[in-house]
Amino acid sequence: MRIHAVVAAASLVGLLALSACASGPGEAPPTSDSTSEPALATAVPAPPVGEVRGTGTVMDVAGTIELCLGAVAESYPPQCSGVPIVGWSWDGVDGSESSGDVRWGAYAVTGTYDGRTFTMTQPPLLLALYDPIASDDPVGGEPGAIPESELIAIQDGLPAVLGDDGSQYLGSFPENGRLWVDVVWDDGTLQSAAAEDYGADVVVFRSALHEISG
Repeated sequence: MRIHAVVAAASLVGLLALSACASGPGEAPPTSDSTSEPALATAVPAPPVGEVRGTGTVMDVAGTIELCLGAVAESYPPQCSGVPIVGWSWDGVDGSESSGDVRWGAYAVTGTYDGRTFTMTQPPLLLALYDPIASDDPVGGEPGAIPESELIAIQDGLPAVLGDDGSQYLGSFPENGRLWVDVVWDDGTLQSAAAEDYGADVVVFRSALHEISG
């Protein structure tokens, strides 16, 4: 009888462990392995088909020219990392400054983007003269519901996932219950991956490059 009691107790413990691991109707599924790669780490947006336009600082360092769509360090000369530009020429372009072998200026640029490189298709426009069309609010003015501490925790991990060299991730900030993330370009791929990683209506991606309609 004592042996039978020990076996029965062991069986009961096993059943309790199994029931604790399983999720019942309406409950959240078990947490996935924390070492699994986030969806954002492998998400690659398809490049835009036609022309796009963006605003930023064109930085020419000894002939290496990049379009910086994000933050620019307030040094002299300024410093930034961005997207390589093909077809840029300073001929006839006003509004630039120079120091040593560095030349820079703020412009609205139009061209094509293949996911890595921006190729000029039209002359640049001095940013001070550019009148952009207001973008639609992707959340319709409705507030989110995520505590700022959770949003900051997500924000802290983004550079490791998206990279911080200015070629994709440009910056982010928590506001009104959501984390707003600025990137060079997203066709919805990054937005979908973020929903998979963090849940729906937590992270909002915004593209610095915008397709030109018509």
